[in-house]
Amino acid sequence: MNVRANRVGEQMKKELGDIIGRKLKDPRVGFVTVTDVQVTGDLQQATIFISVLGDKDQIENTLKGLTKAKGFIRSEVGHRIRLRKTPEISFELDNSIRYGNKIESILKDLKNE
Repeated sequence: MNVRANRVGEQMKKELGDIIGRKLKDPRVGFVTVTDVQVTGDLQQATIFISVLGDKDQIENTLKGLTKAKGFIRSEVGHRIRLRKTPEISFELDNSIRYGNKIESILKDLKNE
C-alpha cells in the first residue's frame, strides 16, 4: 500500500507543477516549485510541500492564493489522475531549500576567512 501511495504522490507532484504553473491564474501566486507530495496510505489526504521564490509577503500571498484555489487544483488533479477518490490537499511551505542555501553561504564565508 505504501508503494502505491508513493507512486500516486509522484504523479501528483508532476501534475501539480503543471497545474500551478500553467492553469492557475491567481495573481497572488508567484513562482512556486512543488518539492514533495506526501500521500497517506489510504490515499485520502495529500500534503503538498512547496517552495516559493520571494520575500515574506509574497510567500504569504502565494499560500493564501493556493489555499483559495484548493478546490480547482483538486478537481484538475482528479481529471488527470484516475483514482476512485481524489485526496484532500493541504499546502505547506518547504524551508529545506532556504535552509540549504543558508548553510552553503555560511560554509562559503568560513572558507573565505
